[in-house]
Amino acid sequence: MIGRRSVFEIHRLKDAGCSERQIARQLRIGRKTVRKYLDHPERTVTNRKPKASKLDAYREMIDSFLEEFPDVKAPVVLQRLRKEGFAGEITILRCYLQKKRGERNRTREAFIRFESAPGKQLQIDWGHFGSLTYGTAVRKLYALAVIEAYSRMLYVEFTHSQKQEALHQGLLNAFQYFNGTPEELLFDNMLTAVTERCGSVIRFNDAFLDFLRIFKIVPHACHIRSPQEKGKIEKSIDYLRQNFWPLRSFSDLMDVQGQVNQWRDGVCNVRVHQTTGDRPIDRFAGVSLRPLPPLLPDCRESATLLVHQDFAVRFDDNSYTAPPWTIGRRLTLKADQTTVMLYHREKQVAVHHRSWERKKRIELPSHQEQVKKLHRRLWQDRDIALLSSLGQEAVDYLAALVNA
Repeated sequence: MIGRRSVFEIHRLKDAGCSERQIARQLRIGRKTVRKYLDHPERTVTNRKPKASKLDAYREMIDSFLEEFPDVKAPVVLQRLRKEGFAGEITILRCYLQKKRGERNRTREAFIRFESAPGKQLQIDWGHFGSLTYGTAVRKLYALAVIEAYSRMLYVEFTHSQKQEALHQGLLNAFQYFNGTPEELLFDNMLTAVTERCGSVIRFNDAFLDFLRIFKIVPHACHIRSPQEKGKIEKSIDYLRQNFWPLRSFSDLMDVQGQVNQWRDGVCNVRVHQTTGDRPIDRFAGVSLRPLPPLLPDCRESATLLVHQDFAVRFDDNSYTAPPWTIGRRLTLKADQTTVMLYHREKQVAVHHRSWERKKRIELPSHQEQVKKLHRRLWQDRDIALLSSLGQEAVDYLAALVNA
């Protein structure tokens, strides 16, 4: 069994023109394994459970050492752990200390400016831009910025989330804006892209790899605390804060996105760039990106939810109604920035405008009308009519049942 990264590399090397023998030799796996995943690209990959580390029982102790002495050296920590029975090597200890400290003591080094070939690389990063208020609800606001490294052509998408689906949807929208995909994607060590790192050994997020594999994009993660490695996108977010954000007001997420789209096309991508001396839109005209695949992934948030007695599902602290006949059933909900859709099996049964408030009920008039019809039929039932003839108390009792 091989991991998602190996499966990703098999298909990448095949697309690059390598033979099965060359792929097997480079990845140090059998040719039969290579052929199996090339013949069945839809084959799922089951991750093995991570092996227990000799360090697991001592992590809390090490963390307490770091709180008291942030700069303590690995050999000193090892001496203390040996007294407590630790039998591991100093290597895994150094990796753990490096991860916890985030290489915060890295000395600043001079670096050489790197220019990418046209269409080779996109750089991405998140920026936090305060929050928006919807009634009594306050939602954090983030901007996903994506830049084509050669031309400095920029795409920006504002969201209320940094979840996996938000990253994938933002990237997909960026690919569609650029009308193509690059060879590689450069990013920092965000959890939606990198789940674990020890020096140069990187474990990428499985869902992120599955998404990139559709577009045959190679992922590259910057070194920890090395913003200069993706300086183009870092400067673009600074430019966004300084040139777009000040002296503006916004009513909601759609308003923010509408304004940033106008700024992007009317200011950002048509200005003369300070570094290149060209307008990004003119420089981008000479960029040849790889075409998008014919079938694009569905990146919406997805959940399977129960329809309650009030003919509604609960999602993101709000209630969205469904047809009354679905009460007690489980529906599939799919949501993007503006819309919430409900499906019974493969059939769409409801479409709502997404509310960013909290504790609200979003109801379609047609659903309420269907419930009223059911209530009228209920009162026409022979047994119900007989019970209601017993008097006002019986009628009140039935009305309470209907409204329960």
